[in-house]
Amino acid sequence: MANVRPFKGVRPQKHLVERIASPPYDVLNSKEAREMVKGNEYSFLHITKPEVDLPEDIHLYDDAVYAKAAANLKAFMEKEWMIQDSAPCYYIYKQQMGEHVQTGLVAAASVDDYENDIIKKHEFTRQDKEDDRTRHVYALNANTGPVFLTYQARESLDSFIAAYMEHNASVYRFTSHDSIDVIHTFWAVDDQDAIKKIQNEFDQIPVLYVADGHHRSAAATRVRKMKKDENSGHTGEEEYNFFLSVIFPHDQMYIMDYNRVLKDLNGLSPETFMSAVDQFFTVKKKEETGEAAKPSVCHEFSMFFKGEWYSLQAKKGTFDADDPIASLDVAILQNNLLSPVLGIGDPRKDDRIDFVGGIRGMKELEKCVKSGDYVLAFALYPTSINQLMDVADAGKVMPPKSTWFEPKLRSGLCVHLLD
Repeated sequence: MANVRPFKGVRPQKHLVERIASPPYDVLNSKEAREMVKGNEYSFLHITKPEVDLPEDIHLYDDAVYAKAAANLKAFMEKEWMIQDSAPCYYIYKQQMGEHVQTGLVAAASVDDYENDIIKKHEFTRQDKEDDRTRHVYALNANTGPVFLTYQARESLDSFIAAYMEHNASVYRFTSHDSIDVIHTFWAVDDQDAIKKIQNEFDQIPVLYVADGHHRSAAATRVRKMKKDENSGHTGEEEYNFFLSVIFPHDQMYIMDYNRVLKDLNGLSPETFMSAVDQFFTVKKKEETGEAAKPSVCHEFSMFFKGEWYSLQAKKGTFDADDPIASLDVAILQNNLLSPVLGIGDPRKDDRIDFVGGIRGMKELEKCVKSGDYVLAFALYPTSINQLMDVADAGKVMPPKSTWFEPKLRSGLCVHLLD
């Protein structure tokens, strides 16, 4: 059963929460982060992207970067911009993006569960990114970015959380204004009866799934080993045996399309390329443009090429419909077109392909191609949460850039200290 427990969170003062809360570290580059923190000494980016306070030419993995992050977190707490709760709490985090609403539980998830596959994974991690998160967590002695987890929705738990929100005042409520407006509402659950009820509910949940945050969860296991090796009195109950997470029911997850743009045709003429596409897909020219050109069903792709949108429907027999990996749209496109025709063998490493999150819309794909930097774009139908869980249950790994979750979790609402 899933072992998730309350903890003494370090949280912003209420009047500072809007200025402290920031986008996740991995959705901004350093230039964007430097621009965002201008005039805002409270931004949590000073902790998650600490290079903003160092010379622009500093290497992102320089020791000074991690030291600065630790110093900044210490300063935030010493200045009492962020204060630690006096007793362990669960926290409820509700997000509303347009019509979509999702409500998750902020809790400390178990490293043991991660290692024992009670927390199931579906992605490989990159060594450099895993090393970076490990160094960051160890230097700060804290988890500053939550791992995004999900579970098979449980009506009794979801109803209890809904009732708690209805009958208790929130500690924060604000709207973030990034690529899209999101309303964030946050509750601290310190009532012992409520805490016990939540714990009892999770005792009935057999597994959790990593939706987003594989590098952060992998880093937590490495830091736990380091701390364990340093502690001759290790018991397994120390805070470093747990990591910061926000846990949502699966039926509230919103996965958007994760699209592809290509810089060239791998030396093929347009005619030869279209002939190759026709071998694996039923091709029809679309009348629609912009958002109306999005794929409408699984196994349909939209392609923008030579100023036109095309519908590409995967032909029967070109993929194994019973295989949880091969039947994913990202795999169908990769295995039938990107790799054999366009020569993109490893999309993680090939600089001829880029990825565009669905939050940026279909017009962004048109813009990319019309700019001349790319020659064609593919829009995909979103991977479903059930497909993700099927892959994780099978112990397999999804192709890269398969899912784009929205809304993004705000960083800085709650920090988990490892002592």
